[in-house]
Amino acid sequence: MKPLVPVAPGARVVLGVAFFVLFVALWAVATLGGFVQKTFLADPLTMLKSGWTLLTQMGFATDIGLTVWRVVGGFAIAALLALPLGVAMGAYKPIEAFFEPFVSFARYLPASAFIPLLILWAGIGEVQKLAVIFIGSFFQLVLMIAVTVGNTRRDLVEAAYTLGVSDRSLIRRVLIPGAAPEIAETLRMVLGWAWTYVIVAELIGASSGIGHMITDSQALLATDNIIFGIIVIGVIGLLSDFAFKLANQRLFPWAQLGR
Repeated sequence: MKPLVPVAPGARVVLGVAFFVLFVALWAVATLGGFVQKTFLADPLTMLKSGWTLLTQMGFATDIGLTVWRVVGGFAIAALLALPLGVAMGAYKPIEAFFEPFVSFARYLPASAFIPLLILWAGIGEVQKLAVIFIGSFFQLVLMIAVTVGNTRRDLVEAAYTLGVSDRSLIRRVLIPGAAPEIAETLRMVLGWAWTYVIVAELIGASSGIGHMITDSQALLATDNIIFGIIVIGVIGLLSDFAFKLANQRLFPWAQLGR
């Protein structure tokens, strides 16, 4: 094993699966072996049985669908607004100088801190939850996209000007295509953060969703339901991450060279 040497795709899958197998094995030993009380940590078998009950009898599938809709909706709104602003900031330095101080300030504000205000302004409905995800995602996206566009190779810019392109054509034909693979990776990473925001939003003032189920289960000391909800979030996030990676490989194959 040498630093920075790529791992074969098959070996990568085997190593990734091996970690989960080892993790579940240690979890089973700790709980089924009596080292940890079930009140504090349910065993894997109990968790699976409770999860099946949640899905088939308690309407948990609807909660999952609502949470996914909230994540996708809030993140899509944030991305649609952040993309043009981020590109403009990266391309035009006066625009960056105008917006960057506020964006840098706002991105350090925790989205959860806005929940009390958002409940006052929008109530406890869907708008409040979408707003939490938007606040948590928008400013991160804007700054990361601006940095990506601003780091476009200068030789490409100079070559384009030498060929006589206009400023608008430079953005459309050089800056955006050159930054697109990294922008896609930025969207993939921030989507993962959006999941943390939606669960926080659902923990407070919600009557549905995965976070609401986790809160109800905590009051009943139902650690099996809590763990199942957490695992569902992880599985959905992992699937969305793989989908993003596959889409990026198909859309930007040149960006995979050298990795």
